[in-house]
Amino acid sequence: MTDAKLALVTGASRGIGAAIAAMLAQQGYRVIGTATSDAGASAIRETLQAYSADNDALVLNIADAEQTDAALKQLLADIGTPAVVVNNAGVTRDNLFLRLTEDDWQTVINTNLNGVFRVCKALSKAMIKQKHGSIINISSIIGTTGNAGQTNYAAAKAGLEGFTRSLAQEVASRNIRVNCVAPGFIQTDMTDVLPDGQKEAILASIPMKRFGQVEDIAAAVAFLAGDGAQYVTGQTIHVNGGMNMG
Repeated sequence: MTDAKLALVTGASRGIGAAIAAMLAQQGYRVIGTATSDAGASAIRETLQAYSADNDALVLNIADAEQTDAALKQLLADIGTPAVVVNNAGVTRDNLFLRLTEDDWQTVINTNLNGVFRVCKALSKAMIKQKHGSIINISSIIGTTGNAGQTNYAAAKAGLEGFTRSLAQEVASRNIRVNCVAPGFIQTDMTDVLPDGQKEAILASIPMKRFGQVEDIAAAVAFLAGDGAQYVTGQTIHVNGGMNMG
């Protein structure tokens, strides 16, 4: 066993989530990463245990209310109450609004917004009893600016930021902080496959003229998780190279 602070990172199998889990592990947290499959959880476990044998992974599908509740009850019983919860798991179902289906809408809202509700609901009582903690929700620049073809995603992320501010007010007196990190365009496998013309158009709109790196987002999360942010709550930290300022 370890006295290291426990951190839960959802959607930790790749991209931003993997970078967050790795950085927290490097900083000495006991990290539990999640994936929606056994294979994904096994891969996360192997990666995180290179930092410490106490790190682990679990299967968690935040789109499934019953499975989420059961998995997080088991986490609380077997491992303990997280000091840090990073809600990173999410999906996209992009399409122009006139072509967007009911399933496209519900899938994104159910995972990206309802899923965060489920995770916070399952862990909030234990964190309140613990009387300390940091919840960090991964939003997006799209929640502020909107984007054609992403009405469902924009609605979910904008809702997530409102949820964050409201929950922050409710639990602040219990020494629990709730914040968002809103990435801009980050270099991942999703951006790597974009056509060159589309990449050039995106880069032209970013004052820093480059895509962000997953480590840029992980660093912002690590700040909000740590003692240096102990008086920061209800905030959205934008990490977008100046693409949106305000």
